[in-house]
Amino acid sequence: MYKTPASLFIAIAAVLFSPQVRAQQVAAETPQAMLSAQIRTQGFTCDKALGATRDKKRSRPDRAVWVLKCGNATYRVTRAPDMAAKVEPLP
Repeated sequence: MYKTPASLFIAIAAVLFSPQVRAQQVAAETPQAMLSAQIRTQGFTCDKALGATRDKKRSRPDRAVWVLKCGNATYRVTRAPDMAAKVEPLP
């Protein structure tokens, strides 16, 4: 059984552009998107997440501290495993 190059190309294209492959190509979530979603669920407002930077001085191996800049406010967010985030509005 001999396959022509055109039919082989069509078969490869069908596999690469199938809905299952496109569903797996999800953009990686950024820290600012994760943090803004988390503080929103805890009742804080974050209109538009502008950036998130890790506070290395306050962070520990089991506790990450981030400074989240939103369009309307800036927050210090402390995250520990299996706990709600501690959110402090910054001036």
